[in-house]
Amino acid sequence: MPGPLLHLGATVTCSHGGQAIPTAPFPRLQVSGQPVVTQAVTYTVAGCGFVPPGGNGPCVTANFVTAATRVFAGGVPVLLQDSISVCTPTGTPLIPVQAQPRVVGS
Repeated sequence: MPGPLLHLGATVTCSHGGQAIPTAPFPRLQVSGQPVVTQAVTYTVAGCGFVPPGGNGPCVTANFVTAATRVFAGGVPVLLQDSISVCTPTGTPLIPVQAQPRVVGS
């Protein structure tokens, strides 16, 4: 399904409200003046509010398991706003809250 591309300035949070930031966006392709993020990039999560007693939280990192099928940067699929991710160690998804609206991929 088509959706906006994620870039360095996109607002992405974990399911518990922590801020997620890509570790190494792809600098050679930019949208809205910011580098895009590819599926190969790991996100780091700061400020996750999930602290279960004796559980497996809080969210620390996340990887995307789906990405664009037709748009690539450096041979790697770019991330879309509807791409699916999994946080470690909780197994919950990241939530791309806001992305740039101008460039759409599928």
